[in-house]
Amino acid sequence: MSRRRRTLLAALYAVASFFAFPQAMGQGSIDLGVVLAPAVPLLLLLVLRQLPPRRAAGVAFATGLAGHAAVLHWIYVVTVVYGNGAPPVGVAAVLLLAAFVAAFTALFGAGFGWLAARDLDSPLPVAMWWTAVDHLRSFAFTGFPWATLGYAWHGNAAVRAFAPFTGVYGLSFAAVLTAAAAFEMRRGRPRRAALAAAAVAAIHGVGLGLAAGDAAPAAPSLRVAVLQGNIEQGVKWDPTWAERTWEIYASLTAAAAARGAEVVVWPETAVPGSPDASLDLRERLAELARRHRLTLVVGAVGIDGFDAVARRPRGTVRYYDSAYVISPAGEFLDRYDKTQLVPFGEYVPLRALLGRFVKALATGVTSGDVSPGPEPRAVALPDTLDVEDGRRVSVGVPICYELIFPDLVRRFVRAREGPGGERRDGARVLFGVTNDAWYGRTGAPYQFLVMTALRSAETRTWTARAANTGVSAFIDERGRVQERTRIFERDFLVRDVPLRPPDERGTFYVRHGDRFAQACWLGIAVVAAHGARRSRKRRPAANPPGVPHAPEEPIPS
Repeated sequence: MSRRRRTLLAALYAVASFFAFPQAMGQGSIDLGVVLAPAVPLLLLLVLRQLPPRRAAGVAFATGLAGHAAVLHWIYVVTVVYGNGAPPVGVAAVLLLAAFVAAFTALFGAGFGWLAARDLDSPLPVAMWWTAVDHLRSFAFTGFPWATLGYAWHGNAAVRAFAPFTGVYGLSFAAVLTAAAAFEMRRGRPRRAALAAAAVAAIHGVGLGLAAGDAAPAAPSLRVAVLQGNIEQGVKWDPTWAERTWEIYASLTAAAAARGAEVVVWPETAVPGSPDASLDLRERLAELARRHRLTLVVGAVGIDGFDAVARRPRGTVRYYDSAYVISPAGEFLDRYDKTQLVPFGEYVPLRALLGRFVKALATGVTSGDVSPGPEPRAVALPDTLDVEDGRRVSVGVPICYELIFPDLVRRFVRAREGPGGERRDGARVLFGVTNDAWYGRTGAPYQFLVMTALRSAETRTWTARAANTGVSAFIDERGRVQERTRIFERDFLVRDVPLRPPDERGTFYVRHGDRFAQACWLGIAVVAAHGARRSRKRRPAANPPGVPHAPEEPIPS
């Protein structure tokens, strides 16, 4: 293949990557993922065709860098518009983050080149290897699974039906298997193509059956409101805006209460302060809950080690990105602290080494690092809530960045034993709270909504999503958005949200996690072992003196 043609294919890969995920357009968004999800891996396979492993890694890195820089362009807005960085810093931030993701694309390229050199690059190993690399990206170096390929196929209801078993990785696998079938046909291997196409057809057939046969039974519900205050990030932490911010959320709460809301969910750090440090703020929140006789779930700054009465530290002071549960009686029942923090956003990794050069962007919470909470866990709502089955309602409140991590969110829903051996129910509903104002009018808020929707599909749990500037939404247990707001508009939504049965064990994914991705790792390890054994057999044996050396059998490409 000529360099010019390979470059053209790489450019098409970047364009397809950009449009495979939702992008802002006018007052809404455009989402071409249903069509382009298989096109992205197909174009990459065409770019890498006939390249040896080392060259394939380099070409895959360059191709991935272009594609992921296009998808992650919103980092420029985060860094420059709201992080007050210089434009060159914003460009560097986009390229560095894209390079991090492209390193995994390079890993895939190297592995694909190795498989191709041994004639093992049939659709199943290729799909397993891509899925394994996607999984690795979810936890390596703290992980950054934004724009995992499976999200691009969220609109494919048949494939999405496998999410409760495979997580998002099953969607990645199906998309690559589809692409590999087309790739085999393109290079004249109809038998392999037909087998892969038959597997893809079977996946869709089974998926359609799952989607048609899994109607949710009647369940008790909770009337929930999600608020969208639309506080511009540039003024969010301005002290002169604090009172105005309070008035906005207090009035939205009153409007939601008038429509019968039992629980009102405020976005991440909706309150520009801390109920742990300000007795006045604590009392105002308690009074708001008492006045409207409802439960508040409020995003605010959590603080440990501070005496609010004496207004001074009592030991080491730690700051958290938190969500508080406040009962209709005005009691502060619980506080969940975010466990998965944003590198360089909420803390600086290797601070001793990097701290003098960079600082965390989320300086409104603290001028230093935010501290992580101990673990993801469900929190209990007041037992005074009138739920038909009479059981106390446990909810999960994943905060912002946590929502992009499948294995983390499932732990909110999973039932487990408490410290005394007692059974603790998993979340019966998810309240996803976030502040997407950082992203501006880019595709990121819509991409984040898609990722949140997959969390509902994986756990078969409804999600009420409260976002400062949008998109706020209600998402059903199949991962379908039932109601949503527009971005950068002040709004609220109220809906009766069905609750997951309290005694239900949860989906396969909730109970067992990333078993499908781990099976792909195991499968590709078996293939690699076979390839290594084949390579050893092809090495010429040492010849006795005087016996000519037999030529090595060429390895098919």
